[in-house]
Amino acid sequence: MCGLVGIVGATDVAADVYDALTMLQHRGQDAAGIMTCIDGKFQQRKGEGLVRDVFSGPQIAGLLGNFGIGHVRYPTQGSSGTALAQPFYVNSPYGIALAHNGNLTNASQLASELFRSDLRHLNTDSDSEVLLNVFAHELQRRGKLVPEAADIFAAVSAVHRRCEGAYAAVAMLTDLGVVAFRDPNGIRPLVLGVREGPRQRKEYMVASESVALDVLGFELLGDIQPGEAVYITAAGEMRRHQCAESHRLLPCIFEHVYFARPDSMMDGVSVYKTRMRQGERLAQKVMRERPDQDIDVVIPIPDTSRVAGQSLAYHLGVKFREGFMKNRYIGRTFIMPGQNTRKKSVRQKLNPVPLEFEGKTVMLIDDSIVRGTTCRQIIQMARDSGASKVYFASAAPPVRYPNVYGIDMPAANELIAHNRTVDEICELIGADWLVYQDIEDLLACSQEGNESISGFESSVFDGIYQAGNIDADYLTTIEAARGEGVSRNQDAAVVGLHNDA
Repeated sequence: MCGLVGIVGATDVAADVYDALTMLQHRGQDAAGIMTCIDGKFQQRKGEGLVRDVFSGPQIAGLLGNFGIGHVRYPTQGSSGTALAQPFYVNSPYGIALAHNGNLTNASQLASELFRSDLRHLNTDSDSEVLLNVFAHELQRRGKLVPEAADIFAAVSAVHRRCEGAYAAVAMLTDLGVVAFRDPNGIRPLVLGVREGPRQRKEYMVASESVALDVLGFELLGDIQPGEAVYITAAGEMRRHQCAESHRLLPCIFEHVYFARPDSMMDGVSVYKTRMRQGERLAQKVMRERPDQDIDVVIPIPDTSRVAGQSLAYHLGVKFREGFMKNRYIGRTFIMPGQNTRKKSVRQKLNPVPLEFEGKTVMLIDDSIVRGTTCRQIIQMARDSGASKVYFASAAPPVRYPNVYGIDMPAANELIAHNRTVDEICELIGADWLVYQDIEDLLACSQEGNESISGFESSVFDGIYQAGNIDADYLTTIEAARGEGVSRNQDAAVVGLHNDA
């Protein structure tokens, strides 16, 4: 799960791309990159670390050009390294750079085709580089010295025919402009905005979340639709075209659960209101299962569960308190590259306030439970702080199945809920009671914001994979690849193609 930005402005855009990436930092902390174009040449800066660590003021000032793209990277399968930082680029044709969020489930097949049939060489084992080269090859096939919008849209159509899985991408063509497109199922998010620039010229921006538009004063025009491509020329002219033969809107429900900021809008849905509804539905389930509940206080696990926790407490009629103080300088544990790092960081990240726990029946709430190691430690911290009972609520259903669309949970045996009952999970994490959101309620919380959404990609909860012809053999292959990589080095890249975005 990565963050994307693309801007076409009237003046140099690197500083705006930088500011937008800081607003998307929650989507990836492993690496960051910015690329701009001026006088037919790409200028770039990328590296490992947070946005603020990769770029300095003079470096941003040196990235010239009125259009550019940026990326924050989320590591998967233990992969990391500057070589995998994005954007990637190829020289032929024209010079094309691309940043990608998602995962191509047929990346291995495409990599072979690119080498044997398209005669293209890959420098990394990243599926993002595969996507770039497929797009470049299909554009080159048009045989134009200067491609027109119709040629670009035809190339994106070919990408949709060849690529499977989930992908949102923003690309840059030397001297021509920026292209953004989204997979035909709309699994990964991508929004479009506009603002008035100097000399009354319209400036355009695409980003993974609307919050990046807000901070820079762009008006949200809406979402790039599933299968759609948007082409913004260097002169600021925008064209849109539906490039997929068939398309449907099936956004990733885990965006609403965990990844997205609550102040973002996605596919016409307010993430904030969605999480409020999650808390309300969860309260209704608590009252059904324990009408005589003895909860004294609801305490969220910072930060993504705070909104749902407030709603849960309100509808239960109990106090809501901040019982854990968060160290703001420690990253999000779920997206850290390596289980050992995640375990170590929990105690550094959160510190309890004993007065909120002593002698109380506490209900802790988190957005979800994935591996279970973090909530087990937090429950023990609550007990050590004097809680008489510790209940645990998950705003999402049990995560029972691998994800293949770019989220780092590909191996079923790493998921605490896989092949376990709720009572067994409760015992493993050390809680006195455990309650999960029902999947029907979770989906209803999001769909209420936009009834035109036909469904959601919720495979981690229900095991139904909406794209990519995923079968048992595919899941076995990626689990074996993950195990091989972890056994060699917990923080090293695995052999084979990574789910890099």
